[in-house]
Amino acid sequence: MKINKLSIAVVFLSGSMFYAQETKQDTIIKEKKIDGVVIQGSSNKKTETAVLGEQKKAVIQKQAVSAEEISRKGISNVEQGLTKVTGITTVEGRGLFVRGLEERYNYLLINGLGSPSNNPFQKIIALKQFPTDVVGKLNIYKTFNSNLYGDFAGATFDIETLTIDKPFTKVEFSVGVNTLSTFRDNFKVSEGADGINGYLGLNSRDRRLPNEVRDSRPNTYNFNKSESLNSFKDSWNVDNVKSLPNTSIGFTTVQKVKAGETGNIGILFSLNQGSKYSYKEGANNQYRDNGQIIELSNLLDKKSYVYELESSVLLGAAYKNKGTNINLNAIYLQNSANIIEDFVGYKNFSVEDKRFFRTNQQDISRFLNLQLTGSQKLGERHLFKAGGSYVMNNYSQPDRKIFELTYPQDFTSAAFSYGGNNLIRQYLDVDGKFYASAFGEYSVSLGNKGERKDYPMQLSVGYNGFSDIRKNSYRFIFGTPKGVNTPVNINVDNIQSTLTNSINNDKLFYKEDSDAYSYLSNIYQFVNAGYINFDYKPDDSWDILIGGRYENDMRIIRYNKPGDSNRLNLTNDKNYFLPSLSVKKALNSKNNLRLSLSKTVTRPILIETMPIEYINPDNTTVRGNENITNSENYNIDLKWEYFPTNKEMFAVNLFAKRIDNAIEKSIAPSGNASGVVITFYNADQATLAGLELEGILSLGRISESLNKFTLGANATFMYSDVKRSKEQLQTERPNLPGFTDDQLHKRGLQGAAPYTINADLKYEYKNSKNLSSTFSVVYNVSGSKIYAVGGSGTDNYYEKPFHQLDFVYQNQIDKNWNIKLGVQNILNSKYRVELGDDSYYTVKTNGNYALNNYFNGVNFNFTVGYTF
Repeated sequence: MKINKLSIAVVFLSGSMFYAQETKQDTIIKEKKIDGVVIQGSSNKKTETAVLGEQKKAVIQKQAVSAEEISRKGISNVEQGLTKVTGITTVEGRGLFVRGLEERYNYLLINGLGSPSNNPFQKIIALKQFPTDVVGKLNIYKTFNSNLYGDFAGATFDIETLTIDKPFTKVEFSVGVNTLSTFRDNFKVSEGADGINGYLGLNSRDRRLPNEVRDSRPNTYNFNKSESLNSFKDSWNVDNVKSLPNTSIGFTTVQKVKAGETGNIGILFSLNQGSKYSYKEGANNQYRDNGQIIELSNLLDKKSYVYELESSVLLGAAYKNKGTNINLNAIYLQNSANIIEDFVGYKNFSVEDKRFFRTNQQDISRFLNLQLTGSQKLGERHLFKAGGSYVMNNYSQPDRKIFELTYPQDFTSAAFSYGGNNLIRQYLDVDGKFYASAFGEYSVSLGNKGERKDYPMQLSVGYNGFSDIRKNSYRFIFGTPKGVNTPVNINVDNIQSTLTNSINNDKLFYKEDSDAYSYLSNIYQFVNAGYINFDYKPDDSWDILIGGRYENDMRIIRYNKPGDSNRLNLTNDKNYFLPSLSVKKALNSKNNLRLSLSKTVTRPILIETMPIEYINPDNTTVRGNENITNSENYNIDLKWEYFPTNKEMFAVNLFAKRIDNAIEKSIAPSGNASGVVITFYNADQATLAGLELEGILSLGRISESLNKFTLGANATFMYSDVKRSKEQLQTERPNLPGFTDDQLHKRGLQGAAPYTINADLKYEYKNSKNLSSTFSVVYNVSGSKIYAVGGSGTDNYYEKPFHQLDFVYQNQIDKNWNIKLGVQNILNSKYRVELGDDSYYTVKTNGNYALNNYFNGVNFNFTVGYTF
């Protein structure tokens, strides 16, 4: 008789496998030998434990936020989810900072495919528009590998949409209030924006450029009386409403059916709609040289009313059969922000001329991403992967209306004069004419597996790339006096009737006064790359990944200078060889040591290269620099990881970067001696060095009574130093006799924070039915960083630390019902950007250093969900 004694090893990988293997033999008569039993299962890759295990196994530095963690922390959108990762913070309206680096140093993938931005002022799509109901996992790559796009210095984010594991249908409703914004009387919205058309974003149709000039080159067209009355569909009026609670509703369903004996087909449909009211009030100032004395050129109080609507639709279909996977996704995102901004104060040193001016605008973006991806395994050794996407993408500010007058005593009967810049309509349109992305990869496993889990070698070759074509238009229409320009009295909230009377009485008409040539520009971006990776595992403790990427980057900008009919073509065509090396040494089953070396590039944000002057009513101008070049980055990381259990982790990471031609934002006096210009330059070189610390600890280690508590914390500490370029030296150098360049103050990289800290404390309780309740307290802050580099005698402008503390409670009441309660921004810190205190000239501002500041208020959110 033979007895086979079995030991079971459980390996939690993507698609878990339980393997039983013979280890000892005894004798029993007539028993047959059992050589091996394979039991296939399916682990849940969405749990925090599974994600931590994947991070431990990966050869490159890869972190992730699981669907479970997204739910536990009350994360409602992708941007919030990414801020829970080491070294990542979100900055007011300016996207995500990684290791203190501006958003321009990041890149976005959706299911492995490149994605364009739907906003010219941001590098990647506004991730707050991407609801987490459709997210399976957020992957964050903080070291480079050659199959990633070369546009890499901070991180590459990859959003994996929800995998179709099991059928379910879920409905979720959320309501929220803000201590500053909700139930506010006289909340101002554009007339018609709070109706059903505004809710669906359809009010943008009434704000389009009039038919008379829409499809023609500007030629100082004068709108006649009938056209001035009827061609502009959107009113100058605003409605005063009581702001309602913020709401959102989401519906997600996943259905799965068999396809043949071993295959299955899954269908995913998700629909989300949300509305939000936001009110902010604070300073909006400017500082300029006034005879080698830094003074407030603008002293303004700004009130901002934003009514924001977000819509998203995701339709997915997947086919899976043994080694075959095919996925089709259609993702539609729309964001419509109806914005009223009121300014009170003086501009351009005119202290005695107190003004009131208002901006009435809509920012609307529409983004449709169609994706097809697939993979095919051939035996155990061969794998083919391929995918492609096509994106339709548009961002516009249609009919951005601005009017200005002397500050009135009576806002219902204010003296107003036509002419000058007192009545302006602006039309900005950034039209993504064509965007396509694709990838293809073949991998082969080499060598003999033997008794190991994996083959010792894997070779991968592949291609990825994208084409991005944008047409940009920026036009102006002015309200122009006709005949004797007699002042009129207006109600600032109901100005339209007065304008209509003036047009009827031949006192006012509209005239386009856009430049006939510089209003239009085209930007073409083509990136094509081939890459090769060789992954070598000499034994179970070593993993060595060597990669090489050859990337061709071509950017073409076609534009005209103001008043010049000669079309200019700037072509930047460059080839990059981008090597990478990642080494992981498993010191034992709980400790890893990692080393990563790479070269990468950084491409600028669209606005940083757009040859336009984007004009604001407070005398600020945003000017793109068509001569900006890509940065070239040299990166090194050395990391130690310790995994005491499958739910705990500690890590220490040392990193350094050298960034040649680093891109920085600057604020300098305008060339026309009125206001300031925000523009962008390449620095000569930036050097960064930092330390990252991360830990996840079960407090049961301290006391058994604390075993339901988990503490997670991460921090990044960084030093940076910049060597200025010639253009920056000219901008920053003060006009002082005998002053030399080496007397300029030493400074760090614009946007680089000296520290970032994220922490969360979780309490989790499971009842007798194994249903969980969790309480989480989440905190984050980043250190003071340069918001923009100063110029002409001023110090830099610094974004001050913003302390955010959130509380989230989640309770799975039964198998169907769940609730969430969240309180965000409990501390209600003031957001502040301030002029530094080390200017080259004397500063006389009566102690006022605020470029801008405001409070956000505290948010209370309640969500209830029902799963069928």
